[in-house]
Amino acid sequence: MSEVELFPGLVSPLGLGTIPHEDVHLHSGTELLQRVVDGLYPAPPIAAAMNFGLTEVETGRAVFRGLPGDRHLNPLGTVHGGWAATLLDSALGCAVHSTLDKGEAYTTVEFKVNLTRPITPKTGEVVCEGRVIHKGRTLAVSEATLKDKDGKLLAFGTETCSIFPVANLAAR
Repeated sequence: MSEVELFPGLVSPLGLGTIPHEDVHLHSGTELLQRVVDGLYPAPPIAAAMNFGLTEVETGRAVFRGLPGDRHLNPLGTVHGGWAATLLDSALGCAVHSTLDKGEAYTTVEFKVNLTRPITPKTGEVVCEGRVIHKGRTLAVSEATLKDKDGKLLAFGTETCSIFPVANLAAR
């Protein structure tokens, strides 16, 4: 695997890939995600396609940074709402992931996004912070904000995730 720059200043030393399913039995969700931040696992392929990456994690919280660019534009010249939604979904889901025990996995059941300001390539680097607001045995709910460098709210969202044993993941 070779180093990949996700956006200027954020590099994945092991390139792109996923967390090995067998490792989910060895580490908690926070530990797994911290290994991504620390460069001990590759960044997920979506990170390179969308110019964002996980930069901080603690139990119940995940922070992503991203840089919208020309390749994310819609026909009217603003960043497509799907870019913001994907970034929010990542922070929302990883916040839940950070609460998982060894051997647990999750998937998004539903999410809602509100776009409050237009995003353009001139917006510059953005920060998306997700936090868990409820975790039960089989469901968790999180909320996230997407802000520009001045702290202005660009978008926010909520998400519900299903929690289950990693053995239930479909074979790749």
